[in-house]
Amino acid sequence: MGAVKAGLVDPKQDRAPKQDRSRATRKRLLEAAVACLAEHGWAGSTVSAVAERAGVSRGAAQHHFPTREDLFTAAVEYVAEQRSTALRALFPDGPTDRRAVVRALVDLYTGPLFRAALHLWVAASNEDQLRPRVTELEARVGRETHHIAVDLLGADESRPGVRETVQGFLDMGRGLGLANLLTDDGARRERIVAQWAKLLDDVLD
Repeated sequence: MGAVKAGLVDPKQDRAPKQDRSRATRKRLLEAAVACLAEHGWAGSTVSAVAERAGVSRGAAQHHFPTREDLFTAAVEYVAEQRSTALRALFPDGPTDRRAVVRALVDLYTGPLFRAALHLWVAASNEDQLRPRVTELEARVGRETHHIAVDLLGADESRPGVRETVQGFLDMGRGLGLANLLTDDGARRERIVAQWAKLLDDVLD
């Protein structure tokens, strides 16, 4: 009480702004890491490059993420969670247009998240320290994406072949994402989306 009267800062009041700044710094680092990985690949994505892009010091970056592997696996996981939340928010009252759902799911594989994840996969194939982290992350993200697809498509996986059909569709979306790395063929992709929407209607209904 006397410390407050003397004009000193209450530690409890000072702690919250520090935590907010720490969360904001962490978020900037994660977003900068994904953007850097998507644009420059693993070889060009150093901690220093990410810190500079995020507008923080290298020391601050290493305070939040002690190793390069910590930084980039956390970054891809963070954006994957953000995209999952955004995808569910597209249809708050439940999907009414299966083609719109198919298009939204395919978009998961044509944005910067997929490009960043791809570079991480390639790096993991040659980096023993990175491989188990990326393998576990990919399995978790894959399960979450599958669950979202099942919910949004209104799929009943108790019926024979439905689970495989949904997974086949997601594998197709990943293939479109790979093709998009070389050329943006939006018109062709839209035709494929339309055809897959019809196929899913036939199987799921």
